[in-house]
Amino acid sequence: MKDLFRNTTFGILLRVITRGKVLQYDEEKDPSIWKRYLAPELSAHMATHGNLGGDADEGVLRKESGNFSNGNRTSSDSSRIRIPENTPINETSGVPVDPEKGRDVNVNPQNWSSGKKAFISFQICLLTFSVYIGSAIYSAGIEDVMRDFRVSQVAATLGLTLFVLGYGIGPMLWAPMSEMPAIGRNPVYIGTLTLFVILQVPTALSVNLGMLLAFRFITGFVGSPPLANGGATISDIYPPKQRAYAMAVWGVGAVCGPVMGPLIGGFAAQAKGWRWTIWELTWLSSFSLVFLFFFFPETSPANILYRRAHRLRKLTGNPSLKSEAEIAAEQFTPREIALMVLVRPFTLNFQEPIVLALNLYIALIYGLLYIWFESFPLVFIGIYHFNLGQLGLAFIGILVGALLTLPFMVWYLAAKQVKYFNEKGEIKPEKRLQIAMVGAFAIPICLFWFGWSARPSIHWIMPIIGSGWFSVGAFLLFNAILNYLADAYPDYAASVLAGNDFMRSCVGAAFPLFATAMYKNLGINWASTLLALLSCVFIPIPFALYFYGERIRHASKLARHDL
Repeated sequence: MKDLFRNTTFGILLRVITRGKVLQYDEEKDPSIWKRYLAPELSAHMATHGNLGGDADEGVLRKESGNFSNGNRTSSDSSRIRIPENTPINETSGVPVDPEKGRDVNVNPQNWSSGKKAFISFQICLLTFSVYIGSAIYSAGIEDVMRDFRVSQVAATLGLTLFVLGYGIGPMLWAPMSEMPAIGRNPVYIGTLTLFVILQVPTALSVNLGMLLAFRFITGFVGSPPLANGGATISDIYPPKQRAYAMAVWGVGAVCGPVMGPLIGGFAAQAKGWRWTIWELTWLSSFSLVFLFFFFPETSPANILYRRAHRLRKLTGNPSLKSEAEIAAEQFTPREIALMVLVRPFTLNFQEPIVLALNLYIALIYGLLYIWFESFPLVFIGIYHFNLGQLGLAFIGILVGALLTLPFMVWYLAAKQVKYFNEKGEIKPEKRLQIAMVGAFAIPICLFWFGWSARPSIHWIMPIIGSGWFSVGAFLLFNAILNYLADAYPDYAASVLAGNDFMRSCVGAAFPLFATAMYKNLGINWASTLLALLSCVFIPIPFALYFYGERIRHASKLARHDL
């Protein structure tokens, strides 16, 4: 618990204020401990590869033009990394030492205890729910916004779509920034969430539609990190064999946001007006901010190593003690780093066929979700005569569908998918797509069922039961695809997930603008049929990648090739 608290935002600030006199690390209490980070016995392999393996007859690495190379191989991955002249040489092996590849298992978040990982996962779910609910909670007050500012429904709906657009654009900046060793995940989470909370105040106090729309977009932009970085954080703390379980639980947290938003916001908007939906969002996100400020630790391995290297330099006075990421970063200029941070999510999104195909599919599902949500008032208020508060209860079927799918998901992971992992706990990414091939059919089932059962002659429970199928499809598709992308592009997880979030949010922002007109002109049944047929067009994507994805992945320069 002390180690967790020491790496939280509050713990780091406390150490800065006290100049490291409280919550000290072991090497600060006993300066001799730092030597173990230089890898004692077997350091030839530990220092160069980060593990105890390797062939004994590979030969001693030699220095050539600032690079330590072994024949045609390099000492780090497939790139040549420049090592500073003053890098220490291990006395036992005579090879240059990477101080960040010693044997301290506490450095790797995947070696943390199960209880600590579960606590961190809970906080990620809380954070995601607190932000994700911000889109749907506003929808309950759209009619009140129309009356308050005397605008059309399309204009009032922009408060929803601009928020969704904001948290689609935001991760394109925040996610790559969180991958920078000098920054890490926590400053991005806490800094943006602080702005998210503060900016809810002028949002709730907006005096005209322009002010409301501007702040809705900005709050969506600054509140977006958990939507992309949440998956990257889970990848930080769980190895591939366990990650899918955590992703499944996180998926339920993500589903709860859009589902609970109309329920929580509906009664508030009915009693107090649209402004109270924003105040509810403020209270919830404020609680999350305080909780994470005190209890959420840094999970980025690169940042943890970066800060430890900084402590070791301070303790030893040796400026050449650097983490691997620091050494690699010396090859790049500030301009190159900025371009990598800002451009990488876009290039991955549009230059990688695998990423583009799956992002398009997820974007469609996301867009269908938001356009489909717009039909709920037409069905349950217009046909079944629910009031605004009761309308929120109609979304419960979606939540129930997610909760019923979770046990099946856990069973499948434990009984079926586990056999595909190798002895290193790694899985061929394409094996993740098996459940996606099942989930792909659940989306059209939901839309056909919902559209053709929503009529006065059929009880209102039937479309609600049908709505649960959307959770089945979305839950299985999102879990499979996000894990697949993380496995196929492990070095660019946050950027890949940011690109995914960008594309799906752009589509999700656009679809609600024409939802009401489409449903009124085509009718509930035929509009739902049109959406169902559109979802059918994309069903072949997971099947195609399951059978041919490995070949495509091996042709990529950025995807993983060793599985």
